[in-house]
Amino acid sequence: MQHLLDVPAPAKLNLFLHVVGRRPDGYHLLQSVFTLIDWCDTLHFERRLDGRLTREDLHTHTDLPADDLIIRAARALQSATGCPLGAHIVLDKRIPMQAGLGGGSSDAASTLLALNRLWGLGLDATALTRIGIGLGADVPFFIHGRTAWVEGIGEAITPIELPTTRFLVLKPPAGVSTPDIFRHPALKRDTKHATIEGFVALDASEAYGFGRNDLQPVAEQLCPDIGQGLRWLQAKGLEGRMTGSGSALFARLRSDVDTSDLPRGWIARHCNNLREHPLIGWRQRLY
Repeated sequence: MQHLLDVPAPAKLNLFLHVVGRRPDGYHLLQSVFTLIDWCDTLHFERRLDGRLTREDLHTHTDLPADDLIIRAARALQSATGCPLGAHIVLDKRIPMQAGLGGGSSDAASTLLALNRLWGLGLDATALTRIGIGLGADVPFFIHGRTAWVEGIGEAITPIELPTTRFLVLKPPAGVSTPDIFRHPALKRDTKHATIEGFVALDASEAYGFGRNDLQPVAEQLCPDIGQGLRWLQAKGLEGRMTGSGSALFARLRSDVDTSDLPRGWIARHCNNLREHPLIGWRQRLY
């Protein structure tokens, strides 16, 4: 059994995000296409024999709260399997928070994948997904680890193929509260259902420009930086869009763009999308 692992946790983009309804329990029903990008956190795992779970941030060298999503994921795996082992986890955080890039969910998914291996549990994707859905709606996507058509509250995942492309991703200094967006009375909640058959029939240019992000108008009201970023992209001749619940924006590129004139405090990164999660080869079959 291995004692140490270093694993990546890639970010994601929502190529579009439609809110198509709302369940009686208040959860919103979504349609989206998720794709992974090569902007990653890195997590270091060291197996412990005493069952304890400890975690620190590589850059601050401080312990993080017990309700941190990484620790919650590790505890959920312990609880589901009765595993007596523990781990010390060190996070090298690179993906911005409150960005809509899924960094926290990706960290949780990579934690489940890594500890499943480090502890020798042998769970398949279905079992890990059952644990992951209790941690967050985006976690199952990262466990399955391929570009996917996603529906419901994030649990209905259908893998699809899209050609590799290049993006510019921007993150303003301010973030956006996801609950504030979904509670907002101006949020559009009745977008017409799209079909996966219609989407996969599109060529690459049409697919990458399909639909819209229904959360974006409300997010722009709550975070003026988003509008500023969209105007900056437009001035560069790019069609920008918010990913997830923001505040990060992205635009498809034909060539890299000079970002030296971005306002102070903004983060810009040129990224490629990934066909599959770097950890997907750990198991013979994910679907």
